[in-house]
Amino acid sequence: MRYRIQLVKTAAVALGLALASHAAVAQEQIGAFTAFIGKPDMTNDKGATLSEPWRVLSQDRTNFHRFGVSQPGDQWDPFFGSSQSRKSLQNLVARGDVSSKAANRLKSGGIILVRVLGQGGKPTAINISVP
Repeated sequence: MRYRIQLVKTAAVALGLALASHAAVAQEQIGAFTAFIGKPDMTNDKGATLSEPWRVLSQDRTNFHRFGVSQPGDQWDPFFGSSQSRKSLQNLVARGDVSSKAANRLKSGGIILVRVLGQGGKPTAINISVP
């Protein structure tokens, strides 16, 4: 009986590891772009200072795609051209990672590198770092 219980536990752990590794492999980098974070990107349309990384990135992409405000270092991206897609940035950043250097640049300005992870061309997470 003990042998069967141990066998079931081992099989459950193996299945869990297999599923976890499959999920990790399934998410891949589907795109990347650089963004220059400048003063127009760090405040909203009412002049309030933005502090959360996803809000600053969203404002940068809004300025770039909607208002045509481009600064040296800003690159086009195929993901955040619509207001609907920019609304997903909070969840994408939460599922990804923001390096400490990138977090500082999102507060003080400078170039960041945004890696978009996903499956089948659909973004599922964002990693933000310094190039």
